[in-house]
Amino acid sequence: MLKINDYSLYLVISEEYGLSRSAVEIASLAISGGVDIIQMREKSKDRDKLVKLACELSSLCEKKRVIFIVNDDPLIARESNASGVHLGQEDTLKYSITEARNIIGKSKIIGVSTHSLAQLNRADKEDVDYIAYGPIFPTKTKDYFLGAKDIKEVLKIAKKPVVFIGGINLSNLGEILKQGAKNIAVIRGIIQAEDIIGRARNFKDRLIKEKEKSGG
Repeated sequence: MLKINDYSLYLVISEEYGLSRSAVEIASLAISGGVDIIQMREKSKDRDKLVKLACELSSLCEKKRVIFIVNDDPLIARESNASGVHLGQEDTLKYSITEARNIIGKSKIIGVSTHSLAQLNRADKEDVDYIAYGPIFPTKTKDYFLGAKDIKEVLKIAKKPVVFIGGINLSNLGEILKQGAKNIAVIRGIIQAEDIIGRARNFKDRLIKEKEKSGG
């Protein structure tokens, strides 16, 4: 049974931020640096290209024993034999959690985005395997951010693993780890680095140190 382990480094890949590198190249380098989970988040490709890319990434991740998540679409997740699907709040209007589960199956992972304590509370009661919470810091992908003030409350509420996302970089990572965060998702903080392997390793090393400190 697939699951999100504590102190996981989750990379969301969008080629638009990748300095002209392909999603497969970015994923391959990031995995070499210690990334545990890869999400394909491509908003501007047509469906055929998404399926092709998802199949390539799924194959790479399976070979490297890394979890592969498709954003938005449980049907593409199923077609590519992905580890699971991630649904935003708007996606759940198109596919309910129950429908997504029926499409991808019981052994696969479903993640859902939340942007408030109320949404997190609801998601925690649903048939999902992890919850993303954010954006924590300012980010180009959203026009608002939540800050780190509620992280302790989020972790108190949630019985499912929580992945914190949004503008996380090496400079502000300590702030959320100090609040008890165990899993983090990064986009530009890794894929815009000249040295993706080195940058991913920097993030993963910080998580490993935090795990050792907590006795985990």
